[in-house]
Amino acid sequence: MLLLSVSELTKHFGPDPVLDGASFEMRAGQKISLIGPNGSGKSTLLKIITGQLEADKGQVSLHPGTTIGYLQQHVELGAGKTVWEEASSALGHLKDLSDRSLELANQIADSASLSAKETAELEAQYDRLQHQIHQVGAYNIDHKIDRILRGLSFDDAAINQPVDTLSGGQQNRLMLAKLLLQEPDILLLDEPSNHLDIDATEWLESFLAASEQAVLLVSHDRYLLDKVGQHTLELVNGSIDAYKGNYTAYLVQKEQRLEVQRRTWERQQEEIARLEEFVRKHKYGQKHVQADDRQKKLERIELVDRPRTISAPVFGFSEPDRTGDIVFRVEHLSKAYDHQLFKDLTFDVIRGESWGILGPNGTGKSTLLKCLIGDLEADEGTVHTGTGVRLGYLDQQLSCVDPKADVVDAVRPDHKEFFEKQRRDLLARFGIQDDMVFQKVSSLSGGERSRTALAKIAAADANVLLFDEPTNHLDLWARESLEKSLRAFEGTMVVVSHDRYFLNQVVDHLLVVQHDRFHVIQGNYTTYQTLEQAGLAQEARDTLGNNKSATKSDSVNLKQPKPAKPKPRNESRRTRKFPYRKVPELEQEIAKSESRIEKIFELLSLEQTLRDGELVKKYNQELQEVQSKLEQLYEHLEESLELN
Repeated sequence: MLLLSVSELTKHFGPDPVLDGASFEMRAGQKISLIGPNGSGKSTLLKIITGQLEADKGQVSLHPGTTIGYLQQHVELGAGKTVWEEASSALGHLKDLSDRSLELANQIADSASLSAKETAELEAQYDRLQHQIHQVGAYNIDHKIDRILRGLSFDDAAINQPVDTLSGGQQNRLMLAKLLLQEPDILLLDEPSNHLDIDATEWLESFLAASEQAVLLVSHDRYLLDKVGQHTLELVNGSIDAYKGNYTAYLVQKEQRLEVQRRTWERQQEEIARLEEFVRKHKYGQKHVQADDRQKKLERIELVDRPRTISAPVFGFSEPDRTGDIVFRVEHLSKAYDHQLFKDLTFDVIRGESWGILGPNGTGKSTLLKCLIGDLEADEGTVHTGTGVRLGYLDQQLSCVDPKADVVDAVRPDHKEFFEKQRRDLLARFGIQDDMVFQKVSSLSGGERSRTALAKIAAADANVLLFDEPTNHLDLWARESLEKSLRAFEGTMVVVSHDRYFLNQVVDHLLVVQHDRFHVIQGNYTTYQTLEQAGLAQEARDTLGNNKSATKSDSVNLKQPKPAKPKPRNESRRTRKFPYRKVPELEQEIAKSESRIEKIFELLSLEQTLRDGELVKKYNQELQEVQSKLEQLYEHLEESLELN
């Protein structure tokens, strides 16, 4: 059933249109991702759909009775309620049904003074109401509220916390919880994973994917787009192009379309140039008749648009100076405020390594970075910084750039001469150019300010980068450029991020921090996922948690476990099921198999594949073979981790 139709929307905020003929349709149950560069009009489109803005031209049509729920990026809540009470208010209509049912039940119980007809009417009302209650699940209100609040990382203490004491991030999570509880026909979600940790984001992915509601999702989280999206809308230059499949499928189809558009456009340009050259040479000569004919042909040509490309900043960091072999030596580090953030952290960061710090909100990841750079003093333990270290630190507030300064002056480094032209060239590399360089930093958008801060760090010639949520405010294309630059950076890096795709691209070590323990993984986010699926990461956490005689925090290298204590001679050693292989080789083969599975799913989503029954059969057979092989590889990896 068609729920929503958006037709030829146009919207101006200045001389150039933000929306210029944007059109799409949405059917019941569809999960649609809406992507586009920062400033392309995604939020404007959502506000027009919900009636908060009026379009200059075009039409938004809703099927009669269709309800829309809209999650905005910025919200405000009133005071005087607890989190549970505020969440419950989203289900007020269900509570009314329950109250009315109880009222009818009491009337029927006291029906001695009523006639048989009146009693029968009350009983009929009660039966209809009971049917409605069972349909909407009104008897499971508390379970619904508890499931969604806990899924979005509200624990017992937070659930009973007054709303007016919540942080901005907690308020956003509460508004998301209320929206999910309301169960509208269409969910419009604008960056729903902002302020969510990875566990909550993964819960939200599963919830939305399983939901029967239609979802229009605006997000820069590529895993979220892949897990939830079934269709992708690309909003660029005011208009929308539609693609089948999730974000990964979009990338494949986009490249194919670009190639076709590029070839078509280039062929037409060559034909136009040939005709124009003939007209120029022969317009006044003996072949003027043919020239006139060519001129008429030129005028009849319907011009093909240039390929619809999306430009991205280049970024790039300078070649770093060499540091000592050990960049950070962290020993028994602990920090607490009103509650324990982390305790007894011990690990080394070696020159050239790229570390990601991962963990739930409130475990002190940002605090740990500040301890590493010396901005905060730990309660216990020490941080030793290696020789020759020059830090480049990016915090979430982007405080490394002065908001009162002009952009071109804000990136000036302290330790060297850096002329204005050099600074403007640097800023252009980070997508800040033209008159924008003479604006105040405070006037920039979040994405522009973030890129300015990164440019300043690049100008500082740092050999050790410490980034706290560097992908905040960056669109999909800027994130890819940043990932490429960081992979090329030959220095050392420590980064806090909730962007799983980003972590997968740039880190080779993960420090997974929890409230009472931590562990170290040699590898990226895929490695961590692989170990989680195999149960090894959980086993490590359980081992740490159950070791009451030791400290609750310990460093566990899940790829190279600590040697087990020698067994008594009469205790038999486990025999190998698989031949000996090195752990890195197995991990490489696992990654290759997982990549092939993703590729097969991409191929199976293509229209030309679906039209070829033999090809579909071939890909399905290969998929079964690779999945079977992957299961064996997981078992082999587990055995190698235990016995190697």
